[in-house]
Amino acid sequence: MTTSTHAATQHRTATVTARPPHGPVATFARHLGGMAVAMLLGMLLLQPVVAALAGAAGWDLSAAGPEVAALVMATTMTLGMAVWMVHRGHGPRAVGEMSAAMVLPFAVGLAPYWAGLVSGADALVVGHALMAPAMVGAMLLRRDEYTGGHVHGPARTAWGRGVEVVAHRWPTFLALGLTFDSWVSPGIPPAWTLAVLGAEYLVIGAFRREFRRARLLTAHVAGFVVYLGFAAVAATAPAAVAGPVVAAAWLLHVAWDVALQRTGRVTWRWFAEACIVIDLVLGVTVLLHL
Repeated sequence: MTTSTHAATQHRTATVTARPPHGPVATFARHLGGMAVAMLLGMLLLQPVVAALAGAAGWDLSAAGPEVAALVMATTMTLGMAVWMVHRGHGPRAVGEMSAAMVLPFAVGLAPYWAGLVSGADALVVGHALMAPAMVGAMLLRRDEYTGGHVHGPARTAWGRGVEVVAHRWPTFLALGLTFDSWVSPGIPPAWTLAVLGAEYLVIGAFRREFRRARLLTAHVAGFVVYLGFAAVAATAPAAVAGPVVAAAWLLHVAWDVALQRTGRVTWRWFAEACIVIDLVLGVTVLLHL
């Protein structure tokens, strides 16, 4: 066996046999939890995009039957889960099996609907209820893979590099999904949201006990006071003034987000990263609305 072949074999083995940092039951549960979160993120990110594209084509998804709703939900959740599994080092067969475990329950749920035994809403509930047991069953078929650790090898293909980008920048993509409607239907957020905007890092920092330095606490209290002022102006000023004030407040908050994301203080880096995108999108869309 050549040196390169031996190294490649070691890499493939390490991908699924690395010793996990926790016990097998905890590792199994962490795998399941990670996939569940990835599914929800996939749905949150992609469903607004699908709805907007369908609307642009003149198709109202809300008026479509449960088959379409099941297809959209299953597809968006499966894509999120598949990206996470590839990032975690799972092979195509495991990803395919888990994808089937997520799609087939909806087909099972639709069967009694087609027979006229349950409503469309109940068929979707059945599909969701069966999904978790189906996923656990697929995991038990490959118990060694889901109770062992995973080593993230280097991305060797364009697909692999794309997966790594999505996996590492998930707060950005989550924020884009949460604010997608703002691009489609831009508007002006209520004035009270500016008070929340000024208070969020003060509350999070206090919860995390980050304000051991008086200067840091003073800076955040001052920021809260400034945003209370923005909220007061936005609530009482004429629309011609209130709109630009709201836009400026959201855009100014981006600098606050960036500072905390770079330093890692007060809040979680992922939260600050998501806030950068949300604040930027809302600020820009308010300006577009004006």
